[in-house]
Amino acid sequence: MSSTEYPDLPPVAADAHGSAKGTYLLWGVLMLATLLTWRLGETSGGPLLAAIVLGIAFVKGAVIALEFMALRHAPALWRNLSVGWLVLVCTVIGIAYWKGLA
Repeated sequence: MSSTEYPDLPPVAADAHGSAKGTYLLWGVLMLATLLTWRLGETSGGPLLAAIVLGIAFVKGAVIALEFMALRHAPALWRNLSVGWLVLVCTVIGIAYWKGLA
């Protein structure tokens, strides 16, 4: 898509999504984090382990939203809504887990 096709839209920065090398590196880190959370989830642990897995899941979600969805370059409202949603979902899951222990 070029700016001549849609003259009302501003041109997108060439580096909005970063370099290919950085994208592959982030993808690799996300895959390792996925394997780590899977492995940790297979072990029998307690609330601390659940908090660690939930924390890793939060970081993965934030990386996907900010880097792969390019919300890092979006207006603050969209970044805050996305990260706020992640905080809300992780908090609700954490509360549900904690209530289930009682």
